[in-house]
Amino acid sequence: MTTAELHTLTGAYALHALPEEERAAFDRHLADCPACTTEVAELTATAARLGLAEAAVPPPAMKDQVLRRIGEVRQEPPRTAAATARPRAGRARRFTGFALAACLAAVAGLGGIAVWQHQEAEQARQRAEAAERRAASVARVLAAPDARSQSAQWGEGTRATVVVSASLDEAVFLAADMPALPEGKVYQLWFDDGGTMRSAGLMPPSRGDGVEAVRLEGAVGEASGVGITVEPPGGSEQPTSDPVGLLNLPA
Repeated sequence: MTTAELHTLTGAYALHALPEEERAAFDRHLADCPACTTEVAELTATAARLGLAEAAVPPPAMKDQVLRRIGEVRQEPPRTAAATARPRAGRARRFTGFALAACLAAVAGLGGIAVWQHQEAEQARQRAEAAERRAASVARVLAAPDARSQSAQWGEGTRATVVVSASLDEAVFLAADMPALPEGKVYQLWFDDGGTMRSAGLMPPSRGDGVEAVRLEGAVGEASGVGITVEPPGGSEQPTSDPVGLLNLPA
């Protein structure tokens, strides 16, 4: 597959729609192509926003329709003589009370569902906007005229790249095929300031395939390298485990 053909696969890659062989080839291509990496990040954020924004809200007229029908539904009339009708009427009144309570409970439930769906849609919108901001911050560094990159392979198949822009004083970390972590553990990134490790934020949860891209928190400053460790949820002030990998920053 030629490089020109690989450039056309960003959309299918972002949607996990590539066959295994093409996905592997595109993974290798991403390590050396900042333009495709940027496009994949943007397409992934857009797809997430479209997928999370769908929500069904009950029509506004439903509550009025239910309440109106409560007064219109006819109860079952007595079917025996007056002497036996009174107990049945009592049961009918009790049934009417139960039916009314059930209808009101249903209406209240619909209102609760509507509120819940609105909250879910709002949270989805906020997550999508946050994903867009992260993608934009990554794209800004990758597209910088002075962007420089350094890559390495860690362990069994993990490929890592750090991209630095001196003019922005910012860096982006990209990794492909990071091993999934057990519950209760996160990946944390660090700047290496002459042997002193400075937190650079947490990696998003890995899907186990594709490329994860994250802008490192804080200025690059005089850092000479970037490392990643496994930490408890929320991260640590200093590394608590041996580094999974280390990368020298590009000159």
